[in-house]
Amino acid sequence: MSLVPTSGDFSAPYLYHELVKDRIRTLHREAEEHRMAARITRVRKARRDVRRANERLSRALSLGL
Repeated sequence: MSLVPTSGDFSAPYLYHELVKDRIRTLHREAEEHRMAARITRVRKARRDVRRANERLSRALSLGL
């Protein structure tokens, strides 16, 4: 049972192996996209938190506290 195509014909094990490798690449790419989206979400939340903290600080300073 060969894992490489012979005489221009693709054997079933070779095709299966290629499908598995392609699926693994797809899963890795999707995982990286998910990590990137999660990072973007965390950065946006952090920026929102900083903006709110600055607003609270400005209000407190304007009240003379």
